Amino acid sequence: MPLLDVRDLSVVFRRKGARPFAAVDGVGFSVQPGQTVGLVGESGCGKSVTSLAIMGLLPRRGTRVTGEVLFDGSDLLRLRPQELRDRRGRDIGMIFQDPLSSLNPVIPLGLQVAEVLERHQGRTRQAALREARALLDAVGIPDPARRLQEFPHQLSGGMRQRALIAIALACKPRLLIADEPTTALDVTIQAQILTLLKELVDRSGTALVMITHDLGIVAGLCDTVNVLYAGKVVERAGRHDLFADPRHPYTHGLLQSVPRLDADRGGRLHQIRGSVGDNIPWSEGCAFAPRCDRVNDACIGETVPLEPTVRGGALRCTNPVAQEVPA
Repeated sequence: MPLLDVRDLSVVFRRKGARPFAAVDGVGFSVQPGQTVGLVGESGCGKSVTSLAIMGLLPRRGTRVTGEVLFDGSDLLRLRPQELRDRRGRDIGMIFQDPLSSLNPVIPLGLQVAEVLERHQGRTRQAALREARALLDAVGIPDPARRLQEFPHQLSGGMRQRALIAIALACKPRLLIADEPTTALDVTIQAQILTLLKELVDRSGTALVMITHDLGIVAGLCDTVNVLYAGKVVERAGRHDLFADPRHPYTHGLLQSVPRLDADRGGRLHQIRGSVGDNIPWSEGCAFAPRCDRVNDACIGETVPLEPTVRGGALRCTNPVAQEVPA
């Protein structure tokens, strides 16, 4: 039984005087204990909104969330606010995209880490601060005793990101959602943070949902990858299958856009024409059709279903990229 099972999750934003906008449209995926599942796609495809819907952090006003988010058999979307708050931080942790705006600027870092332990584990303030120091040390923050007294603006970007990871890991959650955890960090710090997350999954069996647009992170960390476009999953495959043999034209285009060391020097990078806003409603066909080089008549007119593949994945395409045949 999956630890997290997302079924037909949809998020629609409504604003007076504007048409409803479906940021997430029937997304479904599952995560087993000790498994790392990736959500991949361009900015605006619905990755972060999916994570916020799972955590129950979307605003109630003007937002309609439907579907099921089953965590250990309980539907998070049906829990009362107090029950959901008890789950967040204790059983489910989240690393947010922007560490500076996610940390309280007027509270010392130590109190922000200790607060989680006091709230969910009933620790005293002194005991929580001692454990907070150990957590900062575990995520590689130098001189953790001094950092406990400092405010977020006194830390570097990498240290703030590590502090967010320490807060997310404080109660040893069974599920961790990482939303672009390496954004705006240099490559050395990125590698250290990804190593830390990988060690967490391997050591404690924590289930990890990695949200990113960086295919290099996916290649080194994820077991299964869900490629999102315009709020829907367009391809799901194991990491090795996805990189060796992408079937959806969007996935194929993303991989071709990655610079290669063996490419001709001075050559132009492949690009997907248009932008993520150039799409059609899923009810009228494939949303990627206006940007797709393989579009045909079957792509327009009716909804394209997500169908299982022979390799245990799934694909939403009427004219996929030809499958590689082993020599």
